[in-house]
Amino acid sequence: MSLEHYIDNQWQASSWAEDIPVQDPSTGISYARIARGTAEDIDLAVQAAQRALGDNFDGPWGCLSALERGRLLARLSHAVLEHHEELAQIEARDTGKALKVARADATALARYFEYYAGAADKLHGETLPYQAGYTVLTVREPHGVTGHIIPWNYPMQIFGRSVGAALAAGNACVVKPAEDASLSLLRLAELAAQVGFPAGSLNVVSGYGHEAGAALCAHPGVAHISFTGSTGTGALVAKAAAERHCPVTLELGGKSPQIVFADADVERALPVLINAIVQNCGQTCSAGSRLLVQRSLYEPLLERLAQCFGQLRAGPSELDLDMGPLINQKQLRQVREFVREAEAAGIRVAARGQVVAEAGSGGYFHEAVLFRDVPPDSRLAREEVFGPVLAVMPFEDEAEAIGLANDSAFGLVAGVWTRDGARQLRMAHKLRCGQVFINNYGAGGGVELPFGGVKASGYGREKGFEALLGFTALKTIAIRHD
Repeated sequence: MSLEHYIDNQWQASSWAEDIPVQDPSTGISYARIARGTAEDIDLAVQAAQRALGDNFDGPWGCLSALERGRLLARLSHAVLEHHEELAQIEARDTGKALKVARADATALARYFEYYAGAADKLHGETLPYQAGYTVLTVREPHGVTGHIIPWNYPMQIFGRSVGAALAAGNACVVKPAEDASLSLLRLAELAAQVGFPAGSLNVVSGYGHEAGAALCAHPGVAHISFTGSTGTGALVAKAAAERHCPVTLELGGKSPQIVFADADVERALPVLINAIVQNCGQTCSAGSRLLVQRSLYEPLLERLAQCFGQLRAGPSELDLDMGPLINQKQLRQVREFVREAEAAGIRVAARGQVVAEAGSGGYFHEAVLFRDVPPDSRLAREEVFGPVLAVMPFEDEAEAIGLANDSAFGLVAGVWTRDGARQLRMAHKLRCGQVFINNYGAGGGVELPFGGVKASGYGREKGFEALLGFTALKTIAIRHD
């Protein structure tokens, strides 16, 4: 199977003859090929998007009312549900994630489109009180062509929360998926055309970040960039966009703490603490990768955690175990390096999971690893592993917990486990991050909940109604009528 770009509601051959192999992370074997996009391909996609919008938003996409855009998004949501298993199978094989995770991603994707379908005609401005003789109002208008750089860990979900919001707001989109995980997004572009999206309103160009991604960020016809990925690449995206005064939304990395006080409901917390680090094999920007435990609970909770970690299994996606493989050889080397370095520094392993025999030798599998007594200044405690590795450390009191949690370059998510209502609010206000979860972690995905970070975790917000605001420009209209 060899896939081209999807531009202007049709498959479009790349301007570059060389293509990119698609590997199954469970085996390391190539089973498909995708087009290697260039600046020329990006330009074709941007031109198609511009035609869809029209010079004065009078094109086949630009002239649609918010109601009509919402109805198209609703159709796309239904199409995702109709093709749910197909999309989940594509995603599982392409990324290596367990089938149950891929199926949950497909369900979330449909929900994103459903949510933004309903929100499209609820996006409005305000009438502002002003001087006598004036009526002043604001309106929200689409940026125009928006560029979306989607990572490999959750392609469908991040496509839904980024592209879904941009389309609902009236933008035309050019999407550059990660070269490691493009197949589901190419299929989604095809589905969008089939349910009636005008040609050019949604375009997908596959390729490498330093080629197609860089060209998208630098293109003068792109009016807004949405990027999800590493902190280092995010800085490059922001710099390229800043050179032409293009606004960006950056959703970057994290080293998110979960803070467990002695009065926590351990039975409720335990499965959540484990899932927050092993879901998608730990390849999640909001993974709960630091676990801070009050000292009086430290040893009992560690013992329970160690028992659970020892039973965790990693294997091929079709086996639907606790974890699948990591995305590629590079990521596997990175996780192994973190683990080896921590062990060499004398940080103790409290427990390890296992890679099942059915995994074979060609896949990119790594067992779950639980480290205890992790020094707060160690690399393991401060840098993003992006793998199933949990760093556990003790704290004495609330003040120390806050200090440890905030002592990070990142600020994406935090979890707090305590029955004390006053402490819940104190912690929520003092933690420096974009989301705080009390006695839960992730709130079940929360399509409606604004998501994003502070510090090195980025800026701008995805998800919820807040994402719609980011994909619009606010215009003030002042009418004098005295």
